[in-house]
Amino acid sequence: MDETILRVHSITKRFPGVKALDNIDFDLKRGEVHILVGENGAGKSTLAKVILGAYVPDEGEIFFEGQKVAFKTTRDALEKGIAAVYQEFTLFPYLNVAQNIFFNREPRNKLGIIDHRKMERDAAELLRSLNCEYIDVRAYVKKLSVAEQQMVEIAKALSYSPRIMVFDEPTATLSEREVESLFERIHKLKAAGIGIIYVSHRMQEFKFIGDRITVLRDGKKIGTVGINEVSDKEIVKMMVGRDISQVFHRSANVFSGEVLKTETLSDRAGRVKEASIVLNKGEIVGLAGLVGAGRTELAKLIFGVDPIGGGKVYIHGREVNVTSPVHMVKCGVGMVCEDRKRLGLAVNDSVAWNIMAVSLKKYFPRFIIYYNKAYDIVEKYKTQLRIATPDVLRKCKFLSGGNQQKVVLAKWLSMDTDILIFDEPTRGIDVGAKIEIYGLMDKLASEGKSILMISSELPEIIGMSDRIYVIREGRIVGECKRAEFSTDDIASQMLGIVGDAHAS
Repeated sequence: MDETILRVHSITKRFPGVKALDNIDFDLKRGEVHILVGENGAGKSTLAKVILGAYVPDEGEIFFEGQKVAFKTTRDALEKGIAAVYQEFTLFPYLNVAQNIFFNREPRNKLGIIDHRKMERDAAELLRSLNCEYIDVRAYVKKLSVAEQQMVEIAKALSYSPRIMVFDEPTATLSEREVESLFERIHKLKAAGIGIIYVSHRMQEFKFIGDRITVLRDGKKIGTVGINEVSDKEIVKMMVGRDISQVFHRSANVFSGEVLKTETLSDRAGRVKEASIVLNKGEIVGLAGLVGAGRTELAKLIFGVDPIGGGKVYIHGREVNVTSPVHMVKCGVGMVCEDRKRLGLAVNDSVAWNIMAVSLKKYFPRFIIYYNKAYDIVEKYKTQLRIATPDVLRKCKFLSGGNQQKVVLAKWLSMDTDILIFDEPTRGIDVGAKIEIYGLMDKLASEGKSILMISSELPEIIGMSDRIYVIREGRIVGECKRAEFSTDDIASQMLGIVGDAHAS
C-alpha cells in the first residue's frame, strides 16, 4: 500500500507581478505531520491554499490517493477529504457549538426538519473523540475560551471525515498549556492515519509533533528533511538564505544619562506593585517575566493606558503627570503594542495613513496636508524598513505579520519619539523578519533612542538587552547587566525558585 496520500508536482502559481510558487514538489504520507515553513511571503500559505482548493494553480498537478485531482473550490477539496483549521477562526459567535460544527449540513428528519438532537449527539461524539467532553454542544461559541473554540474548529473539520488536515499557525493565540493540549490532539489524529500539513514558524514546536519539514523561500522549495536530520540553525539558514549565527547583534553603545525612571509605580488593580526601573539613553532594557507577571501592565502604566495607583514617572529627570497615551506621546514616548492588529494598526486603512497617523500634526501643524510631502515621508520609512508592499496605499490587512509590525514601527519613527516601549515586538512574525527587527532595534539604540522591551522569549530578551529587570507577581525581583546574564538565574527568578536578588 502506497503510504503517500498526497503528491503535489511542479506547482506554479502567479499573481500580478509576483510568482508566488515556482515549480513546487511536495508530498504527504499517511499518519505523518509534515511541517511547512518559510519567511512571510515565502509561499507556504499559497501552497496550502492550492492544496485546499482556494487557489487554482497555473501549472502543475495534484495527486490525491494516487488519483489526479483538480480542485476549483475549497468544497471540491473537502469532498475529497482535505480539511483545514485556520489561525483566524471561521466560527459564528451567536450560534451554538453543534450548529457551528454542522453549519449548512444539519441532519434532517424525514420531513426535512433539522434534527437538533441528532446534531447535538453527533457534535458531542466528535468532541469526545478529541477528549473535549467538557465543551457543552449547546453553548454559544462566543462564551468559549480561545482554546475551546479551536477544539470546535477541529471537530468541525473532523465532521467531514478528512484524510488530510491542514493546520495554519494553530498555536498563535494559545497559552503553553493550551498548546500542549492541542499537540495531544494532533498526535491522536496522526495515530488514526490522518495526514497533517502543519504551517508554522514557531521552531520550538517542530520536534514535538513533526516528522518532516519542507522549507520554502521566495516561492521556491529549498528542501525537505527529516525532523531529526537537521538543527534549528540549519533550518533557519535554509529559510533566510544566509548564516545567522549572530542573530542577536548588539553594538557596544555608551549610555549617556537617564531618560525614563519609575519610582515605586503601582496600578489600582494590584497587578503592578511598587515597580522601580531606569532606562538610559541609547539603552535596550529587557523586562522578563512569565505571562501574567505584570510586564504589559507596567508598560501600560508608563504609557498612560491604565491609571496609576501610586508612585511616580520621570522623563528626562522631570516628573510627569501621566494622564493618557496622547500626553505621553507629547513627552516623547511611543509604544508598540503586543496586539498590533487590534491596538497598533487600523488594518482597513492604508500603509500611508497608518505611518502618518500620530505625526500629522508634527508635519502639518496648520492641518493643511501637502500630499507630495506626506508621500515622501511615507516612502522614506517604507524604504528604510523594507516594508514589502506594492504601494503605500495598500491596506494593512493585506500585509504579512512582519510587514504590519514594520508599519507600526514606522509610525513611531515618523514621530521621532526618544523612548520606545516594545511589547512582544516579534510575536507572530517569521525568523527573517525577526532578524530585521533586531537589526532595527540595535540601530535605533546606537542613534540614541531608548527601548524598553517585553518578550516571552528568554533568548530574545538575553540577546537584545543591555540590562534586564525580572518581574514576578507585579514586583521587580531582579536586575542584572549584560555581562552578568545567566539564563538559569533569570528563569529561576521568573519562577520564584530562588530568593529575590538584585545584581547591579
